[in-house]
Amino acid sequence: MSPPGPCGVKDAYCLLNFGDSITTDHISPSGSIHIDSPAATYLMEHEFDRKDLYSYGSRRGSDEVMGGTFANIRLVNKLLEGEVGPKTIHIPSGEKLSVFKAAMLYKEEGHDTIILAGTEYGSGSARDWAAKGPKELGVEAVIAKSFERIHRSNLTGMGIIPLCCKPGEDADTLGLTGHERYTIDLPSNINDVSKTWSRQHKL
Repeated sequence: MSPPGPCGVKDAYCLLNFGDSITTDHISPSGSIHIDSPAATYLMEHEFDRKDLYSYGSRRGSDEVMGGTFANIRLVNKLLEGEVGPKTIHIPSGEKLSVFKAAMLYKEEGHDTIILAGTEYGSGSARDWAAKGPKELGVEAVIAKSFERIHRSNLTGMGIIPLCCKPGEDADTLGLTGHERYTIDLPSNINDVSKTWSRQHKL
């Protein structure tokens, strides 16, 4: 059986807009599960006591708990204009939501999502869930200035398109705020997907 051919992204929304040095711990935290997080809500709905929430690292076998993707409390998302924490803006409604809730809403609405990032996206210790988690959230592509090599490979393995900006370019120089819609067309004979990307800009 032949693998499916490459497919692009159509009219996607930006789930998160990051700066430089987003690590695998920002993406898939291993620290304590915060009481206000979607993961904590899930566990307590399933009769876990608050004192038994433990950490994300101890619960990596549960894909429901790993809804904690992008739940790092130190996350800085440019869509929130400097506010720190695991939140984002659901672009169509303008509502501020947890990253998990926004991602699920986009999926319910049938929308693809992408992530914007700066340099060294995915740096730090290698974690499979740093690629699996975003895929579970419906992320189809990451457009960054540069990637950590192993993480880029993991993204590709999960079917997330890792795209590098041209030298000297990034989201800021291209005037991307994260409020646009994004279309990525892939050729049938891809050798290096980082060299091929296009943007459909809709305000």
